[in-house]
Amino acid sequence: MRLAPIMQPFFTDYLMTQRQASRHTIASYRDAFKQLLGYARQHTGKLPAQLDLADLDARLIGAFLADLETTRGNSIATRNARLTAIHSLFRYASLRAPEHADLIARVLSIPAKRTHTSIVSFLTKAELDALIGAPGTATWHGRRDRVLLMLTAQTGLRVSELTGLTIGDIHLGTGPHVSCSPRRPPRRSLPGWPNAAEPTATRCSPAAADAPCPATRSRTCSPSTSPRQPRTAPH
Repeated sequence: MRLAPIMQPFFTDYLMTQRQASRHTIASYRDAFKQLLGYARQHTGKLPAQLDLADLDARLIGAFLADLETTRGNSIATRNARLTAIHSLFRYASLRAPEHADLIARVLSIPAKRTHTSIVSFLTKAELDALIGAPGTATWHGRRDRVLLMLTAQTGLRVSELTGLTIGDIHLGTGPHVSCSPRRPPRRSLPGWPNAAEPTATRCSPAAADAPCPATRSRTCSPSTSPRQPRTAPH
């Protein structure tokens, strides 16, 4: 059976629709198969559209994984990540090409290598304050680095989540703040920001609930100087 009719729905139907995998996972799997198909092209002489599932047997997969470490200099963690993508494809193929059950079972039996995991230590408050205070605030890049460090320390964002923030999520001008979704508390300025004006706040008045509000699109906004409404239930 040809590989192409299996690989294309693996991405378009299985990963994107059924599994709803993140774009980072899809990109990682794409890179894994770009390397695998390039390696198979060199050793079989076939273009990716001409490859059969039988061409990607356990021998070729094992040689490809070894080539990642020896020739490309990839780490064991990267090798295991590529193997995870291959295993996922072959598990999907087992339902579409049962005539290759023995070949698929051999590929699925390729084990992942053990890695040495370093113990993650935590920064003390003094170390964290020194890290946040390292970037200067005289330049825009220094203010950017400081707000990203503060955001990471206070929220625990992963690196991929931090670098995936868009302009609509985080503002690094005067009065920097991070936007919240409509179901979360209103945006707040980051503490300790030098020479930064507080952002203009608005408060919604329940008395005029018929008019739209730019903040919540459900109530009328009055100036922030309006008296605070008493709470009807404990926080």
